[in-house]
Amino acid sequence: MSGQDEFEDDLLHAMTRTGEGFRPDQAPLAAGGLARGRRRWRRRSAAAVVSGAAALALVGTGAVYLSGGAGDSRTGTALTAAASGSGAAAASGTAGAASPTASPTASPSASQAVISGDEVLATLRSLLPKGQVTEGKGRGTDDPELRGAFAGADLVLDDGQGKSRVQIGIQKHRKGQSQPRTCPADLKVNRIDSCAVTKLPDGSELVLNQGHEYSDNRADTKEWFAALTGPDGREIMLSEWNSPQEKGAPDSRPNPPLTLDQLKAVVTDKSWDRTVAALQYDGVDNAAQASGMTLEDRQAALGKLLPAGVTVTGITGNEIFADVRLAQGAVTGSLVLRLQKVEPGDKSTEQLFEGSTALPDGSRLKLYGAGSTDAKRPPTADVLRGDGLRVMVAQGSTGKPVLTLDQLKAIASSPLWKAGK
Repeated sequence: MSGQDEFEDDLLHAMTRTGEGFRPDQAPLAAGGLARGRRRWRRRSAAAVVSGAAALALVGTGAVYLSGGAGDSRTGTALTAAASGSGAAAASGTAGAASPTASPTASPSASQAVISGDEVLATLRSLLPKGQVTEGKGRGTDDPELRGAFAGADLVLDDGQGKSRVQIGIQKHRKGQSQPRTCPADLKVNRIDSCAVTKLPDGSELVLNQGHEYSDNRADTKEWFAALTGPDGREIMLSEWNSPQEKGAPDSRPNPPLTLDQLKAVVTDKSWDRTVAALQYDGVDNAAQASGMTLEDRQAALGKLLPAGVTVTGITGNEIFADVRLAQGAVTGSLVLRLQKVEPGDKSTEQLFEGSTALPDGSRLKLYGAGSTDAKRPPTADVLRGDGLRVMVAQGSTGKPVLTLDQLKAIASSPLWKAGK
């Protein structure tokens, strides 16, 4: 199985595991949506910045927040040329002592700029309080593993009161793809001392949180963070700990070094504008691949294609994917419908349809599930038409199976599905 096949397999399973959600690190996190989202985001950021597991930052729909919020007098100082030499050479030094050399200014080609990991690290260092910086690492838009969709930095800061791990991650989402943030209803369950979500004058959403690394009291290490989501799709998350490591190290100070106001100042600083402009949007560009059929259009088409006695009781989703709830008498089930325009000659799609069956109208068909060559996947019919429309219909995981593989094939191969509307 090719890497693209594996990706599609994972994606299909993710779409059909409706209601299962994500498995948090600890059961108490179930009560805190913000805590779950923060941990998922931080794990993804840490993987990208430190370990190189960039796929975690790219494969998911991801969520990220940013915005050119209210900067301070240091605006632009972080845009000084990134420290020359390797990231290791930039790992030691004094934070908060930005060089007075001229900083680059935004240009019409700023969106085409390349931001190095050294520059991301230098930007973060210039916005932190003065202190000794060690273990500095940065990853920029020039990192081939990240494909320009993530930038971040990770370092240890000692301001004279003890060492603290500080980490920042930056991504950019298309409209409608950012996840709204809320504070848990029960802060105590999640070991959160304070949490607030505010709207800034420019429309950005800012989360400020003071909590602990573990909600189950296994350790007292504190994590404070600021998460900023901006109207331009930016998402910046800055985390700090009162320990040189987020996990597995003794606490080195009573609290992390930055106050909530300082965390806010860093994530809202205009110095990040250059990085945000250089970032590629993460996730799938649904608008570019949308068929033009609304959820209502898709529900109406399904109503004509479902076998007698099977009805649609609900439909939710986006421009490409729809989760459809079905009923057949007292039996309830579900299916996943994917409707997507594919660019001619798209190599990844061509790989997916290798070995496909040719239909009379020239479309290509792949079947998965029981009765097919790949019985491990849920029953699925995947059709690629000559006009570039891809129609995939898969059995969902909620309820009981309502449709056979042949019925899924009949739905997916129907001419009722429209492209280019």
